[in-house]
Amino acid sequence: MAASEDTVAPSRLDFDAVVVGGGPSGLVAARELATAGARVALIEENSELGGQYYKRRRGQVLAQYGDYRPDGTSLIAQVRHAGVEVFTNRLVWGTSTDRSLLTTSTTSPDAVRFSARAIVVAAGATEHVVPFPGWQLPGVMTPGHAMHLATTDAVRVGNRVLLAGSGPFLLPVACALLASGTEVAAVVEAGRPLRPSLRAAGSLRHPGMLADLARYLTILAKHRVPIIQGARVHEALAQGNGHLGAVAITHGQVTRTFEVDTLATAFGFRPATELLQLLEVDCTVDATLGVPLPVTDAHGATSVPGVYAVGESRGIAGNKAARVRGWLAAAAIRDRLGLPTPSAQQMRAHLRRSARLDAFATLSSELYAHDRRALLQMPDHTMVCRCESVTAGEIRAAARLGWNDRNSVKGATRAGMGLCQGRECAATVSGLVSACTGEPVGCQPARMPVKPIPVSAAMALEEEIA
Repeated sequence: MAASEDTVAPSRLDFDAVVVGGGPSGLVAARELATAGARVALIEENSELGGQYYKRRRGQVLAQYGDYRPDGTSLIAQVRHAGVEVFTNRLVWGTSTDRSLLTTSTTSPDAVRFSARAIVVAAGATEHVVPFPGWQLPGVMTPGHAMHLATTDAVRVGNRVLLAGSGPFLLPVACALLASGTEVAAVVEAGRPLRPSLRAAGSLRHPGMLADLARYLTILAKHRVPIIQGARVHEALAQGNGHLGAVAITHGQVTRTFEVDTLATAFGFRPATELLQLLEVDCTVDATLGVPLPVTDAHGATSVPGVYAVGESRGIAGNKAARVRGWLAAAAIRDRLGLPTPSAQQMRAHLRRSARLDAFATLSSELYAHDRRALLQMPDHTMVCRCESVTAGEIRAAARLGWNDRNSVKGATRAGMGLCQGRECAATVSGLVSACTGEPVGCQPARMPVKPIPVSAAMALEEEIA
């Protein structure tokens, strides 16, 4: 069946399965379902499939440097060959009472409702950034954006870059920046994951991951890039032109300053679960990130029949785990739809691999653990919500009134009510409120639309969301 990209669609489309998200997990799920005979729609907000991990080079960059991650290009080709109906430049912004998906085009406002017997949510994740004084300066970005520039776009991010935050992703980003010709001043890690410990010995059960770590550390050592553990960014300082000029870090009781023109910082990733919340699946709250996580079985099935969470939307575990999760969800849906299912041997192999990758993700979280309370001790003048220009002091003042909970603070200050709808600041707002009130860290509930849309799109589907 031909793809349906960038075309005007009817007001309602029905499928056996709808996959939301064209990253690794969504691609695998769509391919497996279509290969088994299901009529599958794959909805992707961006102009091309691949997600963040399989972003593709274009034009002159592709011609000069070649394909980046060709396994992603191959997977996308398999999806198209399988007959998946692909809808790019299409945003899923809400759900109706019958759990249909409400969508609009990102290029020309329309309103299309997708209905299916099975919904696979593969919405990915966003980088988790904790505000600090100066984080809004030009020259401050996330590691993911730095990685994209250095690899997919093949450009130098800056002359001298500092990487800071926490998580194993900082290491491959540092190596990619070095390969692009950028000097890396240091990797500043809030945790102490490289410190020998009994828990760290568990990594011996994952030799492939250890080999990757050894390769990254060898590259950094060759370029004499220091890894400073147990440290965090204290402040980003501007030059006379208003651009980033230096970064001060706190390492124990010592403050150290690096002269850099670029800072790439984040504390790992936060699962994108807004659509799952709208679909009313049962979730637990990750108190560290202030984000709900869906409760699923080993195949990604949620508490709502026919709704599956895969990839990073189910929990952060990396590309390899995402692909396995997509396969397992497709296997369960094939059985649900009465289609041919994988052999018992294939199923056992994928379940074992999924369990191993999940165990490694848990181990990584434990090894990279750090004191997040220190991150919330930012000065009152720190701009927490950049969309609405709300400071940490304003959030604390609202929380200390005594009768305000997390949502009341949001309403009083508008923190989290801007264009990004809390994707950048919601976790920090929750943490600040919790620190002031003593209440457990809450999460910002999902609201429709999950992202800004044209008013015309909402009005066209008014009856569906009433």
